[in-house]
Amino acid sequence: MRFFSYFEEDEMSRLFYQKPQPFNKNSNREQLSYALGATLYMPATRPHFYEDILKQKQKGLTSLVVDLEDAVGDLNVQHAEACLMEGFWELYERVNNGLIMMNELPLLFFRIRNIEQFTRVYRSLGGAAQLLTGVVLPKFEAESGRELLKEISRITANEQPFYVMPILESEKVIKKETRMSELIQIKQILDKHREHILNVRIGATDFSGIYGIRRSADTSVYEIAVLRDCIADIINVFQRVDCPYVISGPVWEYFSSKERMLKPQLRQTPFRDHFGEEGLKWRSELIDQNMDGLIREILMDIANGLTGKTIIHPSHIKVVQALNVVTFEEYLDALAINESATGEFGVRRSHFFNKMNEVKPHFYWAQRILLKSEIYGVLNEGYTNIDLIKQGVFV
Repeated sequence: MRFFSYFEEDEMSRLFYQKPQPFNKNSNREQLSYALGATLYMPATRPHFYEDILKQKQKGLTSLVVDLEDAVGDLNVQHAEACLMEGFWELYERVNNGLIMMNELPLLFFRIRNIEQFTRVYRSLGGAAQLLTGVVLPKFEAESGRELLKEISRITANEQPFYVMPILESEKVIKKETRMSELIQIKQILDKHREHILNVRIGATDFSGIYGIRRSADTSVYEIAVLRDCIADIINVFQRVDCPYVISGPVWEYFSSKERMLKPQLRQTPFRDHFGEEGLKWRSELIDQNMDGLIREILMDIANGLTGKTIIHPSHIKVVQALNVVTFEEYLDALAINESATGEFGVRRSHFFNKMNEVKPHFYWAQRILLKSEIYGVLNEGYTNIDLIKQGVFV
């Protein structure tokens, strides 16, 4: 599995200076934490979800969460568990029969309601549990999280690798008077299980619900004050250089067009300058699909150090992943900083003569960029992330 596998090889060579590298659930944890990309959430009650995976219906999909929690009504839990187990057994049978290779499957997770459900479903899966990359833990809190992680580690001790992705979305995290204490306690707990923690996720929808807020397609999470402040504190605690985690961008809820109240959020200039009138047509199509708000929020995610994003619609996959690809300029800057970290240099002029690269302050950034470049690839000089969006979404 690798990003942009739906491109022909000649297109890959034209677009990429360094092509994305293959990965699977057995890749090293640090690399895999960047490889989630656009993580699609799918209700466990979706009929025959395994057929979508086998037919590769969602082009570009690299990680999938089969959801037993909020996407399932309280009265349908038993049915959802049965659907999930049936789906994984069907996939497992196809793998055993050689109809699909394990390496061709996306990274597979399931989201649980509680430890009792995890134990019940995991053990019922039997050999099919080998298909799982891990489990997603919603509303993760310090008080319950410690025992939860211990129990999951005990149950899955013979299944390697098996990862956990906690979602920060509880009242203790969003409420200002308890936030920092709760975040620090959660961080300490995760540090003790670091080898099993793949990614830290943000539950912006649950946070919003506590305050009766629902953002529109014209509004990013960074414009909702209470969400912005909480996300800033999550980044502050979990992405520090001394013991960092990859943090994923929160979900974007919109996928269909409707009458707009506010003006489009995509500037015309990058599209017009690079593609002329044809570029303006592509921009209009993105706006018609309500993609401009998504693009703007992804760019804000990346500017704040987040990698990848939770999604609820397949149309978001290619856009999320295209915008996370490393540009040629970023790559050369990161490479130069990394190569200059010998103690001989403190600052070097950029290859592009447009900035100074300070070795110590920019070293952690450079390491993150080089890791992303292995997974997402590096664009050829003269190409932009818009080229990938145009190529992936409209062709």
